[in-house]
Amino acid sequence: MRPKNTIKVSLLFIAIFHVASITSQEKNPLLFYKSSKTELRGHVQTGINLVAETNLFWNLADTPSLDFDSDTQWVESYLKPGISFSYGIDSNNKLYTKVSLVGSHTLGTDAFDEGNNGQITLEEAHIGFSSKLSDNFSLKTVLGSQELKLGTGMLIANGASSGFERGALKFGPRKAWQYAGLLEMNYKKLNSKFFYLAPNELPSNDTDNALIGSDINYFTSKNSYIGLSYINVVSSQAPYPKAAPNGNGAPIITPGSRENLNALNLYARNNPFKTQLKNLFFAFDGAYQWNSRINLNSWGGRIQLGYEFPETKWKPMVMYSYQVFSGDNPNTEGLERFDPLYFEGSPSAWSTGSKSSMVFINSNVQAHGLTGKFQIKPRDIITLRYTHIRAHRLLSPIQFGQAARVEFSDGIPTVISGVTNAHLADDFFIEYNKIVTKNIYVNAGFSLSVAGDGISTIVNKTSLWTGAFLNIVLNY
Repeated sequence: MRPKNTIKVSLLFIAIFHVASITSQEKNPLLFYKSSKTELRGHVQTGINLVAETNLFWNLADTPSLDFDSDTQWVESYLKPGISFSYGIDSNNKLYTKVSLVGSHTLGTDAFDEGNNGQITLEEAHIGFSSKLSDNFSLKTVLGSQELKLGTGMLIANGASSGFERGALKFGPRKAWQYAGLLEMNYKKLNSKFFYLAPNELPSNDTDNALIGSDINYFTSKNSYIGLSYINVVSSQAPYPKAAPNGNGAPIITPGSRENLNALNLYARNNPFKTQLKNLFFAFDGAYQWNSRINLNSWGGRIQLGYEFPETKWKPMVMYSYQVFSGDNPNTEGLERFDPLYFEGSPSAWSTGSKSSMVFINSNVQAHGLTGKFQIKPRDIITLRYTHIRAHRLLSPIQFGQAARVEFSDGIPTVISGVTNAHLADDFFIEYNKIVTKNIYVNAGFSLSVAGDGISTIVNKTSLWTGAFLNIVLNY
């Protein structure tokens, strides 16, 4: 990074810390007006993220004919200001609205060879009405750009795209769906939603998606629940890859394949024992997808088994997880590729690995994961993650078949899409989180990835892929 840019980054860090220290000392500095019926409040979220990567994609992208640097550093920043207004019609009915913007930028060149760019876009712009009809029953309806996550975020979470021409690839500050309509009802602990969603996609990759669906869930506590979502893609130009017959040849890419996709997603979590093993928890997510128009049937899911030690020093938590997403079978005429839709893509949520998640989306992959979390101080948490990543189907597209290469059979060159060995990678990740105040957060991490035999056989030599980051976020 150039010296001038380093100075700019340092000054920006100092400015954010200065603003954060001022706002943290005041009580609700963004509460502009409040009465018995009316509230006018400001909102601001801002952050800066320093990122460094070496041997990107295990040097898989080091092609002599391409001007691609597998070692790079960049700085991401964003600012999300907003304002909200609510008016209580009476003690049971309320009108409310919120508007916010996101300005994001990348200084330097990021992992996908993009950088020194950014955009300001509309984030939230919605109006809502909530009504309490009885002590046990309430409803609300919201129209306009808004955030919406279903269940654990397996299929519906990130309603907007960041990175590329918008900047802030890693931060991903945009979350709100561009167009949305929501009707939500609550009866005691039972919640149901009916929705229409259209994502805020990148202008350079807008495939005109629109979805409708519903969700019903029952929460007895934050960590004990069961729910079921249904999703239907009413329109889309998004393509799907299909494996060539027997895996011989390039995959067939068909535009508009996502349209008419149906999906069911069951999610649940519970502490099954109430006595000596009361801190043992189990979680399950499963999804089935079908589309008769293109003869698609696919599936995916995850199980998590963990144990918490709240009375032990550092309050450790250990967890094993296994997640799998079907790949297309090259020996059938149908399509079995799982579509991850708009999943929440962080290592603590649904990404497959840490480094590897930049290569493999949740389709035709499976992963075993181990997690250890330690609260070394009341506001300091260290998390260790290990992920063993494998392909679900051999000779089947992975991330739109980017692992295509030429193999020889009896001296005849044959293009194979996917891998011939299921082992893709092993990822290691250590993360540190600090809560400075209730509004200021510091996050740092280091990760490395070792290419598996499935990747190593594509090229003659792979390298250890490493990366690190440090960020600070102010949220008020």
